[in-house]
Amino acid sequence: MTLPFEGITVVELGTSVAAPFAGKILAELGARVIKVENPDGGDPARRWYPTMADGNSASFQSVNMGKLSVTIDMTDGEDLARLKTLIVDQADVVLQNLRPGAVKRFSIDAETLRKDKPALIYCNAGAFGDGPLGELPGYDPLMQAFSGITDLTGEADRPPSRVGVSLIDLGTGMWSAIGIISALYRRLATGEGGVVDTSLFETSVGWITLPVAELAVSGKAPTRSGLQGPIVAPNRGYQAADGIQVIVVGTDGQFRRFCDALKCPELADDPRFMKSTDRLANEAELSRLVGEIIATDTRAAWSERLNAAGIPNAPVQTVEEVVEHAQTAALGLLRPGEDANQHYVGLPMRLDGERPASINHAPRLDEHRQQVFAFMKTPA
Repeated sequence: MTLPFEGITVVELGTSVAAPFAGKILAELGARVIKVENPDGGDPARRWYPTMADGNSASFQSVNMGKLSVTIDMTDGEDLARLKTLIVDQADVVLQNLRPGAVKRFSIDAETLRKDKPALIYCNAGAFGDGPLGELPGYDPLMQAFSGITDLTGEADRPPSRVGVSLIDLGTGMWSAIGIISALYRRLATGEGGVVDTSLFETSVGWITLPVAELAVSGKAPTRSGLQGPIVAPNRGYQAADGIQVIVVGTDGQFRRFCDALKCPELADDPRFMKSTDRLANEAELSRLVGEIIATDTRAAWSERLNAAGIPNAPVQTVEEVVEHAQTAALGLLRPGEDANQHYVGLPMRLDGERPASINHAPRLDEHRQQVFAFMKTPA
């Protein structure tokens, strides 16, 4: 398939997850992404647990497939000049999430580079962004805590919990990619590049859009409620015979069908549960009654029965179950690595019915030096 960003070159000065994930998105959409790393070991994520046979970590592999790797020692004047020449001569985009102040110190910041190349698009993926905390470093769990996400996550009577995936890092990568794509689109009309600024903190606050709106209207922010959801009832996880089944009943008509599926049609005519407002007011008792019934059978049995009745539901699955599920296979979401026994998540979108796919391995450190620098002018 013809990919939308074929012919676009991205120079990625990225480490860990956020900027590399943005680079991965662009690479899988056809861009030539050149990952610039420190010669002293490269991206620290290469050495995270678990490590694969080629020395790269699983995390590094998952967000760096399809890129080219070169090393640059920014403390070496000739090497730094080579990087600047690479950017001015070849790059459409620079993407960076280095330590605060690093790009300014080495004169590879947006303002400096865009003087020589106004069409350049430059994306800063920072920790806190500008402001009083702008010079501080940041990591995903810190931002979950600082933004209120941790306070919203977990059971009401237990301590707060972090979300089990790196949603802040990955979300910042997504916003960085969206910003870069927007700037590329604008450049088609104006010929001018521009600067995109994203940060882990801004992404974190973006994720609490609905709680902030609830606070604005009601004067009170939501609190931790585990698998119990708001607005309607039933709307929670129930313990089945072999795990937890999440069930959400949104309308009175659904509730009547739900009661039929439970083989307790009398519940639909109980005045405590007839209307949505009644069910919400008596949620504790309704959940007790429903929970006793759900406990009598397996998740698979309940999925089959509730799906047939048109009741929104889903089992709480392990990662292993998701990877092995027929729905995952039908969508072609997983793509093989170099080892046929290893699979990684592809881009979660399709173009014209086809999922974009790039090279199936992450680069070895400095693997593409000859390819990238072979025809470059020697820096002055």
